[in-house]
Amino acid sequence: MKLRNAVVTTLGSVLLLGASAQTYAESVLRIGLGADPDMLDPHQARTYYGRFVFAAMCDRLVDVDENLKVVPGLAKEWAWSDEGKTLTLNLREGVTFHDGEKFDAEAVKYNLDRAMTMPGSLRKSDLSSVESVEVKSPTQVVLHLKSPDAALLSQLTDRAGAMMAPKAAAKADFAAHPVCSGPYQFDSRVSQDRIVLKRFDNYWNKGAYHFDKVIFLPIPDASVRLANLRAGDLDVTEGIAASDVKTVEADSKLSLAKVTGLGYQGITFNINNGKVPANDPFRDARVREAFSLAIDRDALNQVVFEGLYAPSNQGLSTVSPYHVKLPVAPRDVDKAKALLKEAGISAPLNVSLLVPNNPTSQQVGQVLQAMTAEAGFTLNLQMTEFATLLDRQQSGDYQLSLSGWSGRPDPDGSLFAFINSKGNLNDGRYSNSQVDEWLTQARQSNDQATRQALYDKVVKQLQSDMPIAYLYFEPRIFGLNKKVQGFKPYPDGIVRLAGLTLAP
Repeated sequence: MKLRNAVVTTLGSVLLLGASAQTYAESVLRIGLGADPDMLDPHQARTYYGRFVFAAMCDRLVDVDENLKVVPGLAKEWAWSDEGKTLTLNLREGVTFHDGEKFDAEAVKYNLDRAMTMPGSLRKSDLSSVESVEVKSPTQVVLHLKSPDAALLSQLTDRAGAMMAPKAAAKADFAAHPVCSGPYQFDSRVSQDRIVLKRFDNYWNKGAYHFDKVIFLPIPDASVRLANLRAGDLDVTEGIAASDVKTVEADSKLSLAKVTGLGYQGITFNINNGKVPANDPFRDARVREAFSLAIDRDALNQVVFEGLYAPSNQGLSTVSPYHVKLPVAPRDVDKAKALLKEAGISAPLNVSLLVPNNPTSQQVGQVLQAMTAEAGFTLNLQMTEFATLLDRQQSGDYQLSLSGWSGRPDPDGSLFAFINSKGNLNDGRYSNSQVDEWLTQARQSNDQATRQALYDKVVKQLQSDMPIAYLYFEPRIFGLNKKVQGFKPYPDGIVRLAGLTLAP
């Protein structure tokens, strides 16, 4: 009898322990991404997917709201001088980095100086107007500018304004062990599989975040991401394919969230980056224009995206107040052939195009392949992992590349780095001194009408120079388990975790 009572008591304890374990189980949010991010260093990173991780891990000096208005971040307030050549930032107090190092004005100066001077930094273009950074007090920093820069505050809402722990950032292996000051800190990473972040208990605004862990899962195939969402293995996924929108809307366990995005997709031509042969046909703007004219953007949108995407001829999205109202040139195979003939090119012209290794991009590549063939181009598709594609693009190891940009609230952030002669993301090495001058003038004015007139000139000049053949603007389409509460889609396409919860 005593033995039986002992067994019952022990079994009851086990059940109580089980109940206790369930009560205190970790809350985890699983987010599907279209590709594995590149290095986790905000100054060296360039993928859209990395921005999801940075948004959770690295607070920025300022941020944007869902209407793209600049709002406080680690800088709680700011002020411009009358002539627009100094920007004073007043910083939050009581903020620490994940390793315990204190956040203050010295840390801001370290980060901005690093972004502007570190070899390999891709933020130099973002901060090229900054002459120096001055620490006024532990809670105040002043940016002294070479000339007024209307885009600077917007640049600080993204990776140029991300704050890293100075002692950790000074180490050579920082990208493998990133340390910032955001609501979640780095836990682990398995390449091409997952990035795990865990709650930072000393975060200054901890009450707004409700998960113990956030796991980012790179899954290049949109249909596989959706299958994982439907099976309950993901809670949120970005990049729902246009062909899957109706499936999500018909699933009682899922919800769809979409917003007009700031981003675009296009084809970057390698004009003069790396070892481009002197006789490469794409050095000639007429050949680039011919390739663009061979593309029917409306048909591409219908065939691949079921009419949900907007055909494009520029880097400024329709959601931007600076979008240039210029009709997209219709497909003109005869003119394309005439331009090739004028450039001394005899068809067929063999062309190599880098394409991200996901089904949607492959389908885009195949449609382009068929369209451009009619104008005399033999397009060879080189499928590759997205981060590798960007590495090859950056080093000049390509001829044409299918890649885009997630867009920025200020027009400068979607143009300057890509088409200015000294732009850090100008992977084709396009150069036009007149375009450089217009871009610089647009930075230096706070008057929207003045800036609009300059961006009009830039966009119209690019129609013939054609350093990038813009294809379409991308809506940001998210799929969610209906248990996810408090989600807001932003035009920049980044998931904000503040206020997000999972219903029981």
